[in-house]
Amino acid sequence: MRTVSCGAAVLTLAACLPVTGAWAEAVDGAEAFPETELAAPAQVMAALVPAGTSPRPSGCIALEPTCDGPDAALAGWDLADLRNQDVVAENLAGSPGLSIEKPETGSSLDRSGHVPRDEARYRGFFQQAGTIKTELAILAVYMGAQSVPKLFKETRPFHFKDEGWFGKDTANVGMDKLTHAFNTYLIANILHARLHRNTEASTGDALTAGVLAAGFMAINEISDGIEADSGYSMQDIAMNVTGAAFSVLRNAVPGVKEKLAFKIEIMPNKSIYSHVGKKHYAQQRFMLSIKGAGFAGLRETPLRYLDLQVGYYASDFLNSDRAKGIEPKRHLFFGVGLNVGELLFGESRSRFGRAAHSVLDHVQLPYTSLRVDTAGEFGHW
Repeated sequence: MRTVSCGAAVLTLAACLPVTGAWAEAVDGAEAFPETELAAPAQVMAALVPAGTSPRPSGCIALEPTCDGPDAALAGWDLADLRNQDVVAENLAGSPGLSIEKPETGSSLDRSGHVPRDEARYRGFFQQAGTIKTELAILAVYMGAQSVPKLFKETRPFHFKDEGWFGKDTANVGMDKLTHAFNTYLIANILHARLHRNTEASTGDALTAGVLAAGFMAINEISDGIEADSGYSMQDIAMNVTGAAFSVLRNAVPGVKEKLAFKIEIMPNKSIYSHVGKKHYAQQRFMLSIKGAGFAGLRETPLRYLDLQVGYYASDFLNSDRAKGIEPKRHLFFGVGLNVGELLFGESRSRFGRAAHSVLDHVQLPYTSLRVDTAGEFGHW
């Protein structure tokens, strides 16, 4: 049924209903409409008067006890009240013979910020993926640029390799595995941000982003499968899926994104930053942060600027360390960190501020935490 303007409906009914009975009698001798089934003008206007008020008709003196009854409401109404559709609809709900429908305001979002599937414009995986073709092309080019150089090095036929997990006898003591999880998590979050915008917040965009991220990482792993000193690692694939799954959890379950974050910290070394190899892994610390800003009871306190951290890193696993007979160390740490993003950009509404807040939701700046680890070390890392 077509919904008309609430204000127009009230004015039309107020003008026409008084003569409706007479018109019925004048047409083919039809019986008059029962007056009890129709809302009289006084009822319509009374519905517009705010509850708890006692409007007076024009010329009525405040001290006169006779200023009462339905007609008293006629003088107290204001034409501007017709614009308040919520009040009109609520007050007229009990009026016999009269129904006012509120206009539709579009699809509503659920608690996770998504449009319900039955109202979503993009429902299927391929429908959603088709909205970010450019982003996927850029991602493919980036990963290709990393993989193609391997073709010009010593290669072997495609093969698998059991790389282990976090053992001291593994090449990187698990740091490469957490790197896989974080990279997939980061890619999934970036893709979700684009999907959420392009699919108009359609339900399922988080899962689509996670599947795409894990899929791209699995394809990229093929280049490791032809390297002489490496191989296609199912441990890497498992960590990719773990990172993608956590991204889906954060972006699909209400409240998780506000309370939990998977972060990386890069500690400067003698070269400030090493972009590849074991030295790169040795700079990294990975952590799960529980954010004070995500809890309603802490949002108005200074604790919103602090995170509780639990994380992992490894040390003394470089080839030079092993050559000296130094045993690799694994560090499981606990600590408190400063949420720099919330501190600097928590209230920002600018595009730059929102972007910076998002970056700092993935990166913990060095020297902004106090931690203690299972190796007995304590300090600010």
